[in-house]
Amino acid sequence: MAAGGGRNAPVCGGERGSRAPQHDGMWKDGGGEQYWSRPECRAWTAVLLLGTCLLYCARVTVPICAVALSAHFGWDKKQSGVVLSSFFWGYCLTQVIGGHISDQIGGEKVLLLSASAWGFLTFITPLLTQITSAHLVFMTCSRFLMGLLQGVYFPSLASLLSQRVRESERAFTYSTVGTGSQFGTLVIGAAGSLLLDWYGWESVFYFSGLLTLLWVYCTCKYLLVEKDLVIPIDYLRRGISISKQSKVPWKQLFKKAPIWAVIVAQLCTASTFCTLLSWLPTFFKETFPESKGWVFNVVPWLVAIPTSLFSGFLSDHLINQGYKTITVRKFMQVIGSGVSSVFALCLGQTSSFCKAIVFASASVGLQTFNHSGISVNVQDLAPSCAGLLFGVGNTGGALLGVVCVYLAGYLMETTGSWISVFNLVAVVNSVGLCVFLVFGEAQRVDTDSAYIDL
Repeated sequence: MAAGGGRNAPVCGGERGSRAPQHDGMWKDGGGEQYWSRPECRAWTAVLLLGTCLLYCARVTVPICAVALSAHFGWDKKQSGVVLSSFFWGYCLTQVIGGHISDQIGGEKVLLLSASAWGFLTFITPLLTQITSAHLVFMTCSRFLMGLLQGVYFPSLASLLSQRVRESERAFTYSTVGTGSQFGTLVIGAAGSLLLDWYGWESVFYFSGLLTLLWVYCTCKYLLVEKDLVIPIDYLRRGISISKQSKVPWKQLFKKAPIWAVIVAQLCTASTFCTLLSWLPTFFKETFPESKGWVFNVVPWLVAIPTSLFSGFLSDHLINQGYKTITVRKFMQVIGSGVSSVFALCLGQTSSFCKAIVFASASVGLQTFNHSGISVNVQDLAPSCAGLLFGVGNTGGALLGVVCVYLAGYLMETTGSWISVFNLVAVVNSVGLCVFLVFGEAQRVDTDSAYIDL
């Protein structure tokens, strides 16, 4: 299942020859797949972990500063909801194309190109607010553009890991890299809260943008050779000819129930995570106004780091012990979507700050089990076009995220209660979990000989 063998050709993506040449230390299986050696895998895992961390540092700048921005520009909750949700409108538009390009030229190149752009945008955002009076329109457009640039990241990551990491090591690798989302939220929650109190909201943007640009520079300098850096530009020039070399059998792939199961589950979990990510800081600030920002912006994401690592270790361990891959994936998803939703419901019912921190930490922490569930299930099903399919699922998640984030603001504005927000999170998670439990599989669907000529 890890490679597909030499008897069946993958139906997605172009020739492997269009990718960068094989480096020393990599090995190929019978199907011609390239894998990192152990030292290379460790180096790239650390770099991608830091990249994911900085991705979320940039993404969470506005949620962290939401209260300060609202006060500074005079926004109500509906207007704040528009700004927060605009990110996901842009985020959904580049998922599929980002995954497709990554399947062709290598996800690492797409990651670095987009990171340089979103880092620069984050850094200059405070400067640009000083030259316009239409702050609501500007911040909405800025968040939309940020979504466009960051939309390629996780499809590119899925493409990269599916083609460079062995199946028996994917869950731990992906969950380790995935902890960057919690670690990034943790860093920006702690450092951002302090910078916000000491120097104002502008400093949070400067901090995040500068670190991202520094990461791009160091990665390009120490991990990529010069010829790798020009491939994305060369691809854009030759994009039409490359796209003609590969045909994605959309109809055949989307007739497969497991494909739809993982897409629906990914759609639901992505949208609820975005909802919590966007509104948790405001929930704690309004419900417990005397609490310290660094506590509720740090503790839940601090707890999520070891839980994510543990989920990856547990998943790979169970598979290596002989348990069926799909059984392990579904078990992880029950915890990631089901159990985490129970704690989200508890969060809406408590009036104790300490209990709220415990419930939020449990809910956010257990959601990281999704990294060892549906997130790697895409790579199980179709490693040759994992980036593209992950992009399809994340596009749906981003679209539903727009609705959920805005709906959360609307519900709070009209009902004055946070209970309905956490009920929404639980319902959406439950739908995705049920679909995945019924229809989810882990056998490859991109090597069926019936599809080779399509």
